[in-house]
Amino acid sequence: MNDIPPEKKNIVDKTPQWLRLLLFVLLWIVISFGYSAYMAGKKMEDIAYSEFKEKVAAGDVAKIQVKGQKVTGQYAADEEIRSGETKNQEETAAETKNKEQQPQEPAVFSTVLPGFEDPELMALLEKNGVVIDAETEETNWLAKIFISLLPWLLLIGFFVYANKKMTDQMGGMGGLGGKTGPFGFGKSKAKKIQKQEVDVTFEDVAGLENAKNELKEMVDYLKEPSVYLDLGAELPKGILLAGPPGTGKTLMAQAMAGQANVPFYSISGSEFIEMFVGVGASRVRDMFQVAKKNAPSLIFIDELDSIGRVRGTGVGGGHDEREQTLNQILSEIDGFSKQESVIVLAATNRPDVLDPALIRPGRFDRRINLEMPRKAARKKILKVHISKVKMAEDIDYDQLAGATVGFSGADIKNLVNEATLLAARKNKNQVEMQDFHESRDKIIMGLKREDRLSDKEKNRIAYHEAGHALAALLLPGADPLSKVTIIPRGRSLGATEQLPEEDRHNLSKKYLLNRISVMVGGRAAEEEVFNDVTSGAGDDLKNASQLARRMVCQWGMSEKLGLMVFKKGEPHPFLGRELTEEKDYSEATAQIIDAEVTEILHKCHEQVKTILQENREKLDQLAKELLEKETLTSKEIETFLQLK
Repeated sequence: MNDIPPEKKNIVDKTPQWLRLLLFVLLWIVISFGYSAYMAGKKMEDIAYSEFKEKVAAGDVAKIQVKGQKVTGQYAADEEIRSGETKNQEETAAETKNKEQQPQEPAVFSTVLPGFEDPELMALLEKNGVVIDAETEETNWLAKIFISLLPWLLLIGFFVYANKKMTDQMGGMGGLGGKTGPFGFGKSKAKKIQKQEVDVTFEDVAGLENAKNELKEMVDYLKEPSVYLDLGAELPKGILLAGPPGTGKTLMAQAMAGQANVPFYSISGSEFIEMFVGVGASRVRDMFQVAKKNAPSLIFIDELDSIGRVRGTGVGGGHDEREQTLNQILSEIDGFSKQESVIVLAATNRPDVLDPALIRPGRFDRRINLEMPRKAARKKILKVHISKVKMAEDIDYDQLAGATVGFSGADIKNLVNEATLLAARKNKNQVEMQDFHESRDKIIMGLKREDRLSDKEKNRIAYHEAGHALAALLLPGADPLSKVTIIPRGRSLGATEQLPEEDRHNLSKKYLLNRISVMVGGRAAEEEVFNDVTSGAGDDLKNASQLARRMVCQWGMSEKLGLMVFKKGEPHPFLGRELTEEKDYSEATAQIIDAEVTEILHKCHEQVKTILQENREKLDQLAKELLEKETLTSKEIETFLQLK
């Protein structure tokens, strides 16, 4: 038994169970078909009932088997047995030779008894010495039940086996949390990332210094919880990472797990919810139970707002599946004891829609806001991503950081990747500064359009963009002009870029009015030159109107309304709340708001129109230059206009 070579024994041991089961089923099918083929191969003669009686009377039948109305029988072995007569050896040899030369007749036969009773048959069989073997046609009731249930048992067994294999292959949390529903519907879908799999630390995260300092305290707690427990300290059970998309919330959670070197469980909020009632709450219980068993550990719930929105807003009220899942999360966080070293991290883009019970002290009571990176942080993020790319020596990090105002960490990574792809498309050996400029234009304004514009349209677009550019150059306090182009990209037919000299944290009224004036500069140029307007200023007017309304309703920059703040124009997280919420101003006040917004837009329009009238020659010169070169930088414009 022990003579199996080790290599073959290893192959057998490593064979998956499902493969062994499949091979067994295939072997059983082959044997069954083989037996059926063997039985079908035996020659059986179907005869009539009258012929059957004749053969019995002639002594040609040796044995029969009766099962219900069906009769199968076996002919007598030879004529000697049937007749009982003795023949000499010569005759026997001759007959044997003849039988070998003739085709072999069937050895067995079958027939069907008639529906009426035949009293002569039994006497005839006994008279000719036929052996009778009778069987009942009725099947055992236990066998009937087993045969009827066998397909269902096989189907259920297959589902149970497949579910177990899928759970084992996922390597997640299934099975550790106990029974959580049929086929594991209630088992958590959280991905368990082992200590050795987390290779991100705080050193790999550029910028976000304040957030890292806050999380380092949690890391020390996970590494040495006794130091804090001995002092009687209770660290927050939950940490909420809030910020716009792409600011590094998930990366910070991974860095915290890598820094603490603890098991890391990651799941999205939407993975808790299924069509089955109670599944979300069951998955929450399973996830927290496993995390407690593997403490110290870290749970990360991404997109918390998908399950943590304010309760009472769903169609199902308090019995809504999403709200039941939220209630279970609140209960599990409250169930943490002081000795359990489990910290829950959650990320969301909309902290304003979260339920107050979720962010109260004792639950997600530490909130870390991740803002868009400033210029210094953007420079660090650029260096992190550029370090993996072959770069030219003339890369100006300060210029790139200044040109990426409003970019998140994910946007900067995309910028570097697009620049690398553009360089590869041009068969370059390294990425140059020009590739970054083209990559930025592609991200902000979109791909170049293939539309061929007529000379008349290009002329109008050139004057439109020249109006924006002159307003940006001549208005004091406006953001510096970067470049102007009349090349169609994305949905725009041209673009004028401004780059602020520094990151702005507070916006003055004068600065906002200058921004609105630059926005309506294109429309003013069309009116001045063509004494007509086009639809090309649609997006400019939309942005200008929104900015003016914020100045009036939210920032108290209206002379008539003064310091009052109104909810008009504020985004609401739920449609139902916006429809049923009572207004905090009268209809007369609404008319004043509209009049004030109109007044701001009108003053800015008149201001920039006056500037363009006074500098009409420069406007014509700039438009003509744009028609020739299509794209101009601020330095080129200042040079040929002799502004400096």
